[in-house]
Amino acid sequence: MPDGSVGLFIMKRTLLTLSAFSFFLLSSLACTNVIVGKKASADGSVFVSYNADSYGMYGNLYRHVGSTHQKGEMRKIFDWDTNKYLGEIPQAERTYNVVGQMNENQVSITETTFGGREELADSTGIIDYGSLIYIALERSISARNAIEIMTSLVAQYGYYSEGETFSICDKNEAWIMEMMGKGPGSKGAVWVAIRIPDDCVCAHANQSRITRFNLKDKNNVLYAKDVIKFARAKGFFTGKNDADFSFRDAYAPNDFGAVRFCEARAWSAFNRLCDGMDKYIEYAKGNELNGEMPLYLKPKKPVTLEDVMGCMRDHYEGTPFDIQNELGAGPYNMPYRPTPLTFKVDSKECFNERPISTQQTSFCFIGQMRSQYPDCIGGVVWFTNDDPNMAPFVPIYCGVSEVPKCFQRIEGVQDDVTFSWESAFWLQNTVSNMVYPYYDKMFPDLLRYRKHIEEIYVDSESDNVNILIEKIYQPSGKDETIKKATEYCCNVASDSMMKKWTELFKFLVVKHNDMAVKKTDDRDRFLKTPYGYAEAPNRPGYPEAYRQQILKATGDKYLMK
Repeated sequence: MPDGSVGLFIMKRTLLTLSAFSFFLLSSLACTNVIVGKKASADGSVFVSYNADSYGMYGNLYRHVGSTHQKGEMRKIFDWDTNKYLGEIPQAERTYNVVGQMNENQVSITETTFGGREELADSTGIIDYGSLIYIALERSISARNAIEIMTSLVAQYGYYSEGETFSICDKNEAWIMEMMGKGPGSKGAVWVAIRIPDDCVCAHANQSRITRFNLKDKNNVLYAKDVIKFARAKGFFTGKNDADFSFRDAYAPNDFGAVRFCEARAWSAFNRLCDGMDKYIEYAKGNELNGEMPLYLKPKKPVTLEDVMGCMRDHYEGTPFDIQNELGAGPYNMPYRPTPLTFKVDSKECFNERPISTQQTSFCFIGQMRSQYPDCIGGVVWFTNDDPNMAPFVPIYCGVSEVPKCFQRIEGVQDDVTFSWESAFWLQNTVSNMVYPYYDKMFPDLLRYRKHIEEIYVDSESDNVNILIEKIYQPSGKDETIKKATEYCCNVASDSMMKKWTELFKFLVVKHNDMAVKKTDDRDRFLKTPYGYAEAPNRPGYPEAYRQQILKATGDKYLMK
């Protein structure tokens, strides 16, 4: 994949011959998005969040430097997932700076892949979904403008990817757009874009969420002119009235995997933010495949940044899908399951639950767009590598002139197969993989460190970056503002997060060495004897509940005689 890009959906075109059920088993390994309208948030921000999930992928913070371009300059297109060269298109006269999934105009675009009907993937197209995102970020000044750019590009050059759901937001509006190709050799795409009401929240996770939509609401609903006509021609929709048309049912019909592995994650995000989600539990379980959840809902209270972070750290806690406190969680109640998602026991097909928070997350992005500040510091990219439950977020202003080195991908120095202690990806994965099997024992320590780091720059009262904007913002000079913002972001990444996370790694190694637990005081200082040695450690062994399981499984084999 191109340097600086992130392959977010690992299914390749060779898999298109698989059954629809198998397809969803694979697609469910991918991403989750949450969208919050400006009147639904506690401080007037528009939020969009994105767990980018893919086993083995090196997560880094994308950076594009905006520029002006001469007529005749071309932009090469490489498939985001495979790095395959697809072609080139004319470069725009002007491109904007991009950091992560946000540009300098506070436009953010994220995605989840739903795949949909196999025969509609266009292997002859030039624009894949990942390139579509970044080209739009490079060229757009608003969410609506981004939608126009994205749909125009696929109409002219063809859409190379499978079905996709895009979150497209700016400091004033939030949109969800779903797009599907028309098959090999057929340029263009069928698509629908719906504005999320300002007082509502939305979530999607690898299954189409748009069903019926208002064909007459031109201000809040946009769609391809032939989105229904094409479905009729293909036999995907046979209803008498266009008003009965459902994008999901025509282009990505539900099956068990689509609902249990994908819609269930959207349900869990809604369940955290909204009341009344119990009525959709049976649907989320995959028991009512003809059902559906609302595309958007009003939250039960104003949504904060920490609420959005909580959604991306969700493991179905306290719900019927909770995966802790059962045998698969191991002795220490690990809320994670090893790959693959499905497995066989004798001749029986089984599966693991698939929560929002998962070990295969390459990075998590939360875009916070704020109209009350100048664009260069109004947009905040909250970024972390690895599963966000296991690592702290760091704020990066969208106007910075560079991104912290720890978040960069440097070929042969810190990349997919090159470990570096200077890489946030590798440092955070090192800590996470140490904690996973001893979750109940080690996670409380990780959580304390994570909270301490985030408290440095998150003001829980105002939900803003905990630095006085007035000190950073210089009305007489945008360049000085950007300089100070860049210095601040690089410092909090290296001095606050990386140093503290290295301290956590060392602390965990010493405290939990050899599965015993050294004693500490309330300041994490190790207790010593009067003679200078460490006090004798605690040796807790397995938790009582797991001891009971061992005894039940082994009978009298380990009974003292």
